[in-house]
Amino acid sequence: MMRLAFLLYLVVALSAVATGLAVSGFRPDAAMAALVSAKGDNRFERIVLPKALPYDLPAVEGTRDSSLPLVVIDPGHGGFDLGAKGQGLQEKNVVLGLALALRDRLLADGGVRVALTRSDDRFLPLDERYEIARKLGASLFLSIHADSAGDEGSVEGASIYTLSNRASDAAARRFAARENASDHVNGLDLDGKSNAVSSILVALSQRRAQAQSNKFAKLILQEGKGVIDFHSQPLHSATLEVLRAPDVPSVLFESGFITNEADAERLNSPAGRNAVARVLARAVRIYFMDRKDAGSDSAAAPANAQ
Repeated sequence: MMRLAFLLYLVVALSAVATGLAVSGFRPDAAMAALVSAKGDNRFERIVLPKALPYDLPAVEGTRDSSLPLVVIDPGHGGFDLGAKGQGLQEKNVVLGLALALRDRLLADGGVRVALTRSDDRFLPLDERYEIARKLGASLFLSIHADSAGDEGSVEGASIYTLSNRASDAAARRFAARENASDHVNGLDLDGKSNAVSSILVALSQRRAQAQSNKFAKLILQEGKGVIDFHSQPLHSATLEVLRAPDVPSVLFESGFITNEADAERLNSPAGRNAVARVLARAVRIYFMDRKDAGSDSAAAPANAQ
């Protein structure tokens, strides 16, 4: 009996590490307490895992004026999740450098507030990343990554992803079912609504966010021409978990291929990072200026737009 309990303890603890639960607050030392209702034939009726501890939200940097838009920057991967590898680089480090450069540029330009999902080498589950943006009330969510083409070193260029329509609809249904009893989406209270009504409200919110996401993706492409080398097909929509927030415009920026020598050198150099930061910051400024001109309540124009 003790041997079986010990083996189960190891399985639970290792699974927690592999799935990131340890980083979200799972305590392996509590795993033994999770074993309950042992039967005489050495089978367990059920296992109750300890709940993850609440995580701290990152600091919001910049002006204290809460009426100004908040941009949440998400450097992909981190911790034990290295991401893509190539040219002696690891994606998690490359994209953190890009995210920090963009943060610094946005803060220097002024007029927006900024938060990073991670500012050091730590792992965050995908759903936690976009939930950070939602809980902070972000106006825009930008996840930064770098790509890999394996042995195809000639593949190069940046690309931009938004959530596909099919994935958006499925995400809206799941979100409504999960949050029906207690959540708000774009200021709409879902409490007490039927699943059908909640699904409609969330779907409407997601479509509006998706339209804004597509607009921001095109702005990145527009402002990056002549500055950033883009892939031959730079705009994509895909089923990406990190973009599933139903009420925050969200874009994933693949900054280039670190398996390509030229891309890797560009992304890992101060000049290259600053070039990417300038492009993304300008796209952010134009995005919020356009929203202000359109009468959006959630967007104000950054002060130093050029």
